[in-house]
Amino acid sequence: MWNIPNTLTAFRLCLIPIFLFIFYLPSQWAFFAAAFVFWLASITDILDGYLARRLNQSTPFGAFLDPVADKVMVSAALVVLVGHYQSAWMTVPALIIIGREIVISALREWMAEQGKRGEVAVSQLGKVKTAAQMLAIIGLIWQFQPWMVTLSYILLYIATILTFGSMVQYLMAARHSFFAREG
Repeated sequence: MWNIPNTLTAFRLCLIPIFLFIFYLPSQWAFFAAAFVFWLASITDILDGYLARRLNQSTPFGAFLDPVADKVMVSAALVVLVGHYQSAWMTVPALIIIGREIVISALREWMAEQGKRGEVAVSQLGKVKTAAQMLAIIGLIWQFQPWMVTLSYILLYIATILTFGSMVQYLMAARHSFFAREG
C-alpha cells in the first residue's frame, strides 16, 4: 500500500495545511512561498500517476486517494483565493470548478455501482483543464506582477470553460445509464 506513488499522494495531502498556514502569514514572501507549496503539490500530482504506471505500482488505495488529494488541494486553494480577492470574478469560477468536482465524483461513484466505471474515465480534456487550472491558481496565489494576475485570470476562465465542457462530456457519456430501465 505504501509505495512511492501513494507516498507522494499522501505527501500532497500533508502539503495542504502547510499551504494554508503560509498563505495567511503576514509576510512579503508568504504569497511566493504558498505558490511554491501549491506548485510542489501539483508536481506530485503529475509524478504519482506517472510513477504508478511506470513502476507498475497502481493500487486500489492510490486510485481512491489520488483524486481525493487533487480535489481537496484545488478546493482549498480556490476557497482561500475567493476570500483573498473577494470578487465575483473569482467566486463564480471557483463555484463552477468545485461544483463540477462534486458532480463528477458523484457520477463516478454512481457509475461504479452500475458496473460502468469505465464509461466515465479521465479524458484528455480533463487533463488540459487540470493544467490550465493549476497554472492559474499558482499565478493567482503568487500575484507577483499585475500582468501575472491578469494572465492567471485568463487561464482560470479557460479552465472554467474546460471544466464545464468536461462535465458535459462525462454526463453525455453516462446519459444512457441515467435513462436505462431497471429489471
